[in-house]
Amino acid sequence: MFQQKKVIISCAVTGAIHTPSMSPYLPVTPEEIAESSIAAAKAGAAIIHLHARDPITGKPDQRPEAFTPFLKLIKQGSNAVINLTTGGSPYMPVQERIQPALVLRPEVASMNMGSMNFGLFPMLERFKEFKHDWERPYLEGSKDLIFRNTYGDIETALKDLSASGTRYEFECYDTSHLYNLAHFVQRGLVKAPFFVQTVFGILGGIGAHPDDVMHMKRTADRLFGNDYRWSVLGAGRSQMKIAAMAASMGANVRVGLEDSLWIGAGKLATSNAEQVSKVRDILQGLGLEIATPDEARDILQLKGGAAVGF
Repeated sequence: MFQQKKVIISCAVTGAIHTPSMSPYLPVTPEEIAESSIAAAKAGAAIIHLHARDPITGKPDQRPEAFTPFLKLIKQGSNAVINLTTGGSPYMPVQERIQPALVLRPEVASMNMGSMNFGLFPMLERFKEFKHDWERPYLEGSKDLIFRNTYGDIETALKDLSASGTRYEFECYDTSHLYNLAHFVQRGLVKAPFFVQTVFGILGGIGAHPDDVMHMKRTADRLFGNDYRWSVLGAGRSQMKIAAMAASMGANVRVGLEDSLWIGAGKLATSNAEQVSKVRDILQGLGLEIATPDEARDILQLKGGAAVGF
């Protein structure tokens, strides 16, 4: 694996997994998303990973015009690399999901690397009361949900988005997703360095045991060698544990309220910046240095903030 000198912290500020009733601190409106993103960047996040939501109901909204208001504010308030989701919500088709990245041409877009079960329904064991009508069915429906990312879907997204120079955060929830990425590498549809985000602890993907982390790393090392830049995210309670474990082995890390609402056992995080600050303390406690946004651009060979469409 490529050995880099500084660790890139990504922050996923709102996502499409958690619903507004789960935490009063989950950013929903454009102003909240922008404020939370800028604070996370000031705390040390070099990359901000973004979804949009309906400002009234908090439901995931994948229209490009839903992203524009907070993108302009974030760009004015920070130098952070912007990473737009093409995952959207697992209930959305790929043509809907890629529209923000297609129109707005970010430096980075997420790219989910395989179809999978995506179980959100276990959260109903903890959360019983909901403010909005869509929340409970959204979680319950995941019992029969397949998050579709076929080879055709991925090929469409890569071909449509690569023309603008956008690069990718390849989200890999299991070892098969690493092999899917290797397939597209072999076909010449993506170029090194590959920013590989290995995801642990989502029901339907690989678990969060240390052996799972090592297995994903060994597989990626074998498939991609020095051509990839490894990053990790742990869902829920696994967030900081996975970050610390993998960072000690050379990984970049991702935190944020998309991935976990918590800052400790039974304690909600009050902001994305709180999670960024905590993981930064962990990294610096390991003797690691934190990459700035421009250093992240150099590590990932990005096109730069002047070349985006917002």
